[in-house]
Amino acid sequence: MNVLITGITGFVGSHMAEFCLDQGVKVFGTVRWRSQMENVVGIQDRVHLVECDLTDASSVQRMIAQVQPDRVFHLAAQSFVPTSWHAPQETLNTNIISQLNLFEALRETSTRIQLAGSSEEYGLVLPDEVPIREENPLRPLSPYGVSKVAQDMLGYQYHQSYGMHIIRTRAFNHTGPRRGQVFVESNFARQVAMIEKGTQEPVVRVGNLEARRDYTDVRDIVRAYWLSLEGCVPGEVYNICQGNCWRIKDVLDFLLSCSRVKVTVETDPARLRPSDVQVLQGSAERFHAATGWVPEIPLEKTFEDLLDYWRARV
Repeated sequence: MNVLITGITGFVGSHMAEFCLDQGVKVFGTVRWRSQMENVVGIQDRVHLVECDLTDASSVQRMIAQVQPDRVFHLAAQSFVPTSWHAPQETLNTNIISQLNLFEALRETSTRIQLAGSSEEYGLVLPDEVPIREENPLRPLSPYGVSKVAQDMLGYQYHQSYGMHIIRTRAFNHTGPRRGQVFVESNFARQVAMIEKGTQEPVVRVGNLEARRDYTDVRDIVRAYWLSLEGCVPGEVYNICQGNCWRIKDVLDFLLSCSRVKVTVETDPARLRPSDVQVLQGSAERFHAATGWVPEIPLEKTFEDLLDYWRARV
């Protein structure tokens, strides 16, 4: 089996590659000339990296012809919500056009495609709409959320129009080792690690601590992505989540409890968004019924591993 992972050098992509290798399949991954290779250093000699600009249709056509994938995990994206406020055009172009090119290149094949959507598609969630189910209205509150809704709908349309085997997943927040430092829980862990090492003053700078997020360990998420192509119905959409919420403040408090450093917490206005999703708590009942998946890694373990990851790097 040939498995293609777009965005293989990213946070989720690198974990997906490790999981796929454990399944004994041949793993291909897309890279760009400026891709950071740190996340795949340990597996670089076991995967096949293919240079491809996903926003260029001809580049994607050549890549698909070379790889001839049986399965595709489409993970490449501009995935940082705050960046989408500063670069909305780039976010929409990267996320939507890249996927359109991929679908067009795969349209005449029988390839199974897992489409990585996001809980940010739900956006504004009313108090009586929690936990969020797949039927909930989509009210995105950021350009990133809008781009993911477009990707989601393209997945539905290409399945309906061309019969393509596309599974739409909406993963809620996921984290763990290798999470980019721009993401809130990883940024907190990095700041704590730097304070421990004495390279940052004992002040943790924060944004909105009251938002609540449904976290899952990335290693459970990639296992879910694999299972989605085993048991889910093409064209349907599935939430992937724990079903429980952590306040961002609780994440910070837990990370601080793992350290002996004494810190002051200060709000940084630059970390506040023009509009923020206050509650993202989902229901994965539909996905569990289709695949039997349940998360296995306790989040306390996840956050400890994330802190250790940054301790080894700062």
